[in-house]
Amino acid sequence: MQAAIGVGGAASGRQRDWQNSVEFVMEAEKLGVSYTWSAEAWGQDAVVPLAYLAAKTSTMKLATGIMQISARTPSMTAMTALTLAAISDDRFVLGLGASGPQVVEGLQGVPFARPVTRMRETIEIIRLAFAGEKLVYAGKHFTLPLPDGEGKGLRLSQPGNDKIPIYLATLSPKSLQLTGELADGWVGTSFTPEGADAVTTHIAKGAEAAGRSLADIDLQVGGSVAFSDDVDALVAPRKAGIAFTLGAMGSAQHNFYNDAFKRQGYEDAAIEVQRLWLAGQREQATERVPDEMVLRTSLLGTEDMIKQRMRAYKKAGITTLRLDPEGSSLQQRLATLGRAMDLLNSVNQE
Repeated sequence: MQAAIGVGGAASGRQRDWQNSVEFVMEAEKLGVSYTWSAEAWGQDAVVPLAYLAAKTSTMKLATGIMQISARTPSMTAMTALTLAAISDDRFVLGLGASGPQVVEGLQGVPFARPVTRMRETIEIIRLAFAGEKLVYAGKHFTLPLPDGEGKGLRLSQPGNDKIPIYLATLSPKSLQLTGELADGWVGTSFTPEGADAVTTHIAKGAEAAGRSLADIDLQVGGSVAFSDDVDALVAPRKAGIAFTLGAMGSAQHNFYNDAFKRQGYEDAAIEVQRLWLAGQREQATERVPDEMVLRTSLLGTEDMIKQRMRAYKKAGITTLRLDPEGSSLQQRLATLGRAMDLLNSVNQE
């Protein structure tokens, strides 16, 4: 397994701690980390940080984790991807996601309907641009150029580059199948190695329909990393984050993260945590999160325990392990990442 880290997120930009993020990424590259994923929710965007990091790194792959497809037109997404690939010496990875209805309709002001179809059409238009073709397309969501207007089919002036990988952040069965059919990799979340079949069977089905196999797709997922003999002390503070995911990451009608956990064997807990959260009982929702769910979505405990979790991800078919090292300072986070990388190298040599 390779290793990946992430920067950004929903709360990114609040503390103006960008220089710490840059140092974290630069040191992670020295430790042998292969990917940095730049998150995009309602904080920092996914693109600008990677442009800066392209000048500060030399070997690490720089990936958007993810660019929201409703926030940009497909042609602009393609232009941005081609630009980032050019300035990073082809180290750029285009990670795309549909986000959810609360963000898409609340923040972007566009309908969320038919996200799988919109994703398919977005990828098809982007691949036209990557191939250096004219952007002429007729779909259910996108038509280029617009009919009965003054537009005409245009070819981007940037040279084509069909080597840019496309990864998808997907959760529902249909979107996972689309990942297997069209993508080079999967950016995972709400995942336990023990419930991997609920994810990989759908990706494999899509891959087989496209004449390839699951082995052709880079599967990236992981979790928080923290070392301690006191496992209970590590578990307790992480329950609030899972409760937020189960209860707040979506509406009562559409919470793809909640549904993903249901399919992996946590239906009762997922339903109850969401019910409590939506009722305003957040402390009770947090208490209802099972310890097991925290432990299976993270890498916590002693070195032996964390190695066991790494082996579980490897056995589940994960090819790149995403590591989110805990620590109250940059130095502590880097120390945790260094220990984790040593353990991952040991597991890879077994």
